[in-house]
Amino acid sequence: MAPGGAALVLALTAVVAGAWVRGLPGALSPGQGCAALGRRCCPGRDLTCAARGPPRCFCDQACGAARDCCADYARVCPVVSCVVAEWSDWSRCAKPCQVSYCVRRRHVLQEPRNGGVPCPLLEEQAGCVEYWNREGVECQQSMFPALITTETYGKERRNRGEPKEQKTVGYCVQFQLGPIPGSCGRVRAPHTQWTKYLTQGHTVCVRCEWPAQDIRSQRCYGDGSGARRKQLLLWQAAGHPRCRGSWEQLGQLRDCTCPAVHSLVFI
Repeated sequence: MAPGGAALVLALTAVVAGAWVRGLPGALSPGQGCAALGRRCCPGRDLTCAARGPPRCFCDQACGAARDCCADYARVCPVVSCVVAEWSDWSRCAKPCQVSYCVRRRHVLQEPRNGGVPCPLLEEQAGCVEYWNREGVECQQSMFPALITTETYGKERRNRGEPKEQKTVGYCVQFQLGPIPGSCGRVRAPHTQWTKYLTQGHTVCVRCEWPAQDIRSQRCYGDGSGARRKQLLLWQAAGHPRCRGSWEQLGQLRDCTCPAVHSLVFI
């Protein structure tokens, strides 16, 4: 081999050996990377959450945006989103024999880590009323104005089942809505979104069924029975005390035929 060729071979061998010592691009030598930090994965931007270099790299949540993550960050610190359980059943009303609220909850099965999707709300409240006290005695008071909520709640209530001893035949009452206060359109809670669609002059159907029915009369408080023709009656949205108004009873039907957005229930 010519002297020049031998020198070239020696030079290439030195380069390859040097590259092997430094490691391949993206490779980590022992003592480097997030694994070397004891799998420590830090929230936010944490400049102390750094692995030895060169080059110096980080194992914090913000390293992706800063583009200075260690090569093994995605493997050692995978993104884990929050996982929650199904909603519990609605609780009993907080206070019997008056307008109150009930609660349902869910718990966290998996906490979020490393920038995963955070947990949603774990508790919801809804307006309600119970017509029996804690001793099981029927409440002796008239519920005026009529307390109403969306038919969706009525479906959930029916799914819980009606005790055999409370079997009753429900009915539907049609009302024409009077003026609607602006407060009905200013809502945030998921269970009161239906109040945004209440419109003056529209006809709504309100279902009267167990457990809103009085045991003796089998009627719902505020259904307008006994009211004079053209008499204005009062209503209030459950869970939204500022959403209240007046309506006129148009008649009673066996079944409700209104669109879903105008289908309500007494509670």
